[in-house]
Amino acid sequence: MSPLNTSHPSPITFLLLGIPGLEHLHAWIGIPFCSMYVVAVVGNMTILAVVRAERSLHEPMFLFLCMLSGTDLVLSTSTLPRMLCLFWLGARDIAFDACLAQMFFIHSFTAMESGFFLAMAVDRYVAICDPLHHATILTHTRVAKMGAAVLLRGVAFFSPHPILLKQLPYCRTRVIAHTYCEFMAVVKLACVDTGATKRYSLSVASVIGCCDGFFIAVSYVLILRAVFRLPSREASLKALGTCGSHVCVILVFYSTAVFTFLTHRFGHNVAPQIHIFIANMYLLVPPFLNPIVYGIRTKKIRDHVINSLRVKVA
Repeated sequence: MSPLNTSHPSPITFLLLGIPGLEHLHAWIGIPFCSMYVVAVVGNMTILAVVRAERSLHEPMFLFLCMLSGTDLVLSTSTLPRMLCLFWLGARDIAFDACLAQMFFIHSFTAMESGFFLAMAVDRYVAICDPLHHATILTHTRVAKMGAAVLLRGVAFFSPHPILLKQLPYCRTRVIAHTYCEFMAVVKLACVDTGATKRYSLSVASVIGCCDGFFIAVSYVLILRAVFRLPSREASLKALGTCGSHVCVILVFYSTAVFTFLTHRFGHNVAPQIHIFIANMYLLVPPFLNPIVYGIRTKKIRDHVINSLRVKVA
């Protein structure tokens, strides 16, 4: 019997296939992926360092931004290094427990990313629509509670994923047709009915995504309504520019997430290359864009970084 079809409850390893049909381009695909990862790590670590060093930045907006940066670091680091080993070194094997751990980090921290986008939208809503009470509404204690709630939600809803998959028997091929251990890709390898497991995962993802997306949309609609009522045209344009860049990042995150979700549910005719490539963008692009949009375009952070560089050069 082929070693890829060995039957036992918990396989020792899985084999990651990468992007089916594009194996000959893996080395080249790894170059932009690696570049995005480097920018994500440097950018998000810079944001964390700047906010930690500058006490004037200890405001709700920047505290939520730090939470988002920490989430981005975990999310990208849980996927990119392993993916680059696959692309450049041909390291296809991944231990079963490591696969489950990667899956947990991907799904739980993706849910946290969505939650922190919502928290930042709420902060912007309060800052623009009720600026006089911003400091009293979003105190440091409430910010900490909101961050803890987002963290606990991600852990609570997605901890069952590795636990459920650990109990399944795997008697089909051990090859995962993906670049990382995606939940649905692993579930398909089980040799029992996994309908309930799939429904749980899709239900949790859809409820969290729909709820967060709805409240983010409501927040920005109210923000835009308040912005258009500002007496100063310059202030309106400045607020629109800031909100517009934030909305673009959020749209990239949710559009790729929705595409991946719908592909699993309905898109059986979508080419595997397209599905896997979009799934990679879903994990790589937001951590890459967030420090650029939220960091470089934020004047306080930009000025602090420039001043620090000037001091070091001098």
